[in-house]
Amino acid sequence: MTDTPEPARDWRDTVFLPKTDFPMKAGLAQKEPAILDRWARIGIYDRLREQRSGRERFILHDGPPYANGDIHMGHAMNKILKDIIVRSQSLMGKDAPYVPGWDCHGLPIEWKIEEAYRAKKRSKDEVPAAEFRQECREYAAKWVGVQAAQFERLGIMGDWADPYLTMNYASEATIAGELLKFAMSGQLYRGAKPVMWSPVEKTALAEAEVEYEDVTSTQIDVAFEIVDAPNAPELVGAHAVIWTTTPWTIPVNQALAYGADVEYVLLTPSYDRDLTDASFANADGVTGKQLFIARDLIDSTMKRIGFTSFFEHWSGKGSDLAGATARHPMHHLGGFFATPRPFLDGSHFVTTDAGTGLVHMAPDHGEDDFALCKSAGIDPVFAVTGDGKYRDDWAWLGGQGSVINQKFTGPEGPICVGLDKAGALLSAAPFQHSYPHSWRSKARIIFRATPQWFIPMDRPATAPRTPGAAADELPGMAPAAGFGPIVDPVGSNAPTLRGIALDAIERTQWIPARSQNRIRSMVEGRPDWVISRQRAWGVPIPLYVNRQTGDYLRDEAVNARILAAFEAGGADAWFAADHQALLGPDYNLADYEVVTDILDVWFDSGSTHVFTVEARYGEGTRANLYLEGSDQHRGWFQSSLLESSGTRGRAPYDAVLTHGFALDGNGRKMSKSLGNVVDPLKIIGESGADILRLWVAQTDYFEDVRIGKEVLSGTSDTYRKLRNTFRYLLGALDGFTEEERVEVRQMPELERYILSELGRLDRELRAAAEAFEFNRYTRALADFANDDLSAFFFDIRKDSLYCDAPDSLKRRSYRTVLDILFHALVRYAAPVLAFTAEEVWQARYPSDDGSVHFLEWPEIPALPGDLPMGTEWADIRRLRETVTEAIEPLRREKIVRSSLEAEVTLPELPLPADDLAELFITSTVHRGGGEIAVQRTDHHKCGRCWRLLPEVAVDGALCHRCDEVVTR
Repeated sequence: MTDTPEPARDWRDTVFLPKTDFPMKAGLAQKEPAILDRWARIGIYDRLREQRSGRERFILHDGPPYANGDIHMGHAMNKILKDIIVRSQSLMGKDAPYVPGWDCHGLPIEWKIEEAYRAKKRSKDEVPAAEFRQECREYAAKWVGVQAAQFERLGIMGDWADPYLTMNYASEATIAGELLKFAMSGQLYRGAKPVMWSPVEKTALAEAEVEYEDVTSTQIDVAFEIVDAPNAPELVGAHAVIWTTTPWTIPVNQALAYGADVEYVLLTPSYDRDLTDASFANADGVTGKQLFIARDLIDSTMKRIGFTSFFEHWSGKGSDLAGATARHPMHHLGGFFATPRPFLDGSHFVTTDAGTGLVHMAPDHGEDDFALCKSAGIDPVFAVTGDGKYRDDWAWLGGQGSVINQKFTGPEGPICVGLDKAGALLSAAPFQHSYPHSWRSKARIIFRATPQWFIPMDRPATAPRTPGAAADELPGMAPAAGFGPIVDPVGSNAPTLRGIALDAIERTQWIPARSQNRIRSMVEGRPDWVISRQRAWGVPIPLYVNRQTGDYLRDEAVNARILAAFEAGGADAWFAADHQALLGPDYNLADYEVVTDILDVWFDSGSTHVFTVEARYGEGTRANLYLEGSDQHRGWFQSSLLESSGTRGRAPYDAVLTHGFALDGNGRKMSKSLGNVVDPLKIIGESGADILRLWVAQTDYFEDVRIGKEVLSGTSDTYRKLRNTFRYLLGALDGFTEEERVEVRQMPELERYILSELGRLDRELRAAAEAFEFNRYTRALADFANDDLSAFFFDIRKDSLYCDAPDSLKRRSYRTVLDILFHALVRYAAPVLAFTAEEVWQARYPSDDGSVHFLEWPEIPALPGDLPMGTEWADIRRLRETVTEAIEPLRREKIVRSSLEAEVTLPELPLPADDLAELFITSTVHRGGGEIAVQRTDHHKCGRCWRLLPEVAVDGALCHRCDEVVTR
């Protein structure tokens, strides 16, 4: 009978494996709502305010989104970035409140109510104004509630119980009060200037409410007969040619502009076809005419009009046109059209880039036109009404339109037909170009001179006027028409709004720095601020205009009564007011026009710093940071800057951060029509909010960013690695107590090295957080977790964790450092992974009312100065990588199955051989030879730690260390 050897003992029950209930699978979509409920139950936001009370305050003032629909990816990106910043500032020990807010007035909401009316075949005009405004209020309130819940689901921590709303009565009163500050200082006037106007919505629009799309318009060349030219009599009888893509402006032409230094030519065109051929359009217009155009534009004009050659009669500079006049093509209609049209020097805008080198001037419909004509004493005529039609008395076009209707303005429309019959239409053809549209209705807009209220950019403030002081009348409009005269503040040596704003820009930190140039150029070139709108849902302009003088009333007692009414009843109080009571005994209502225009919503949002920041934290307080998308340089950033500059002489913010737009995975703008919209609510429902939060933090959000399945897959991979790092820490720290802790000076050099690397990371993260660079922040955190910990420190020390005696210095040191790492990393991650950090913290420190978000920035133990690091660990890590690469061929050839089976020979030993074997995770390390050599070891495998060591007699036996541990 043969003896059978006993099977080797299974030592697994003696190994100290990590223990944790923290799951590898996140299940965020299911867990996060429960975490939100817990935060609500413990009152996390209010408790944090109590804990940070008295600390240095950091105020990020929230820009108000419109309350009119579910949130989109742009909303999610914006709010998450704000939350990450607020949480990081709180982590750094500051009192960082966050008050969310909404813009509740204006066209976007009003348009939605009108859409509902149109669906029911009901007109807005049939509804009492008070009822309509109440429907707008209810609509806004509904979406405030919906969006608030959606933002909270993203993990946005803030004062959701008391947000700011522009439609709150107190807010409306404050907005009105800010407007009255401009009025009292003379920084307000009513005048007629061309503004962006929507004929569909029948109101002026702000630049931020306009978007540009490619359209096809009708381009025309029109002949104006020159009737007088004192400096060039040869031109009399010739026809000055203008080119335009807005034929509807020709009926209100009042002048022609030239470039003084442009060379012009008088020519007779020749044609290669019979002009009497009925198939040739505009034959009457071109037959026998001498044409006057810029020399540089002859070729392009030839192509449009159709002539193939020409005979030149005269050439000269535009300056020769000084004093010249031409007849309007429709002069035969008499009246307005019979007045000769002067040639004006428009050198500052007339170019030879396109057209004919001559520009027709319609001061009703262009900023350059208005300014140039005004300098010549030519006023707008207000021929086009608010719905885009011509006035009933406007010659052959009376009551017709709309001017944005391409059929109306096309070759077959009444304008081109009228010009053709008059022999003035030289060409008419399609022309594709970019054109402004209303952001809301998507319809084309026009520039239209209308009586509006303006805040001037270049007029100094004045002291309040004496009631009844004279003012110039509004050109072309009598007071009886309901508009009243212009109120035109006159100057002093006080700084202008533009000057104050430009100075404030220089005193503000712009992030990224290049964005400063953008807003500076916008403020430098912007026209006066049009603050009035002809709509119903908004804060009214609470002014009384004297019917005789046109001056608006400036009286502090009247203002106080107006604002008290607003406080009690909101903006509606103005429309239902007893205005005589508001005026008081010193004024007679019959002498005053009650202004019924409402304020531009950008004035509303530009005033939010007053009823949010100053109202909550003290008069004069300004926000540390404004943060919005790059489009807000012409929107909220600028309106806030102008409002505060005009009322406080400074910006309302210390710093402004601009982020890009969220695009689809291919870098395209998201659009329902393209079917490429990425819905943040869907991502939250499937993957959880922390995935979205990590995506935001990982992006270079100073530029436009992409999001799609592939991008989110990479985000999920980063998240999974970070989660596994926390899971490892939780498991490896199972049962850790303070008695186990080791002082830094007693730790092995590897632990001290990792602590030094943690200190380096700590400095990097703090610098990144202070600079609001969370792409850098998140990358540094993830790289440290993956490269320094998982692939290096954890990998090396797992043998000690699993197999060393619990009271061994090395294992205790390792677990001490793991504890330090845990407390640091969970804090670092908390601003970005708000839910996961809470889950991790509660897994180790379960509490009914505690939270990771109550914690502050970690304190990293300093390395004692008398314990130098010694060997350069960067060199050791490079050596480790070289050894690993050398082992890999043996692994591929299956000579070794793991690095533990390898012996390494080095020419030099920077550390003791046993330490290097542990670092390389190999059997042994020897010194010898002139280069690195690797071979399979002949040693046997320890049955407990699996290391192959010379002291192990047979496979399955124990090494000295393991034998000591299991026999204690």
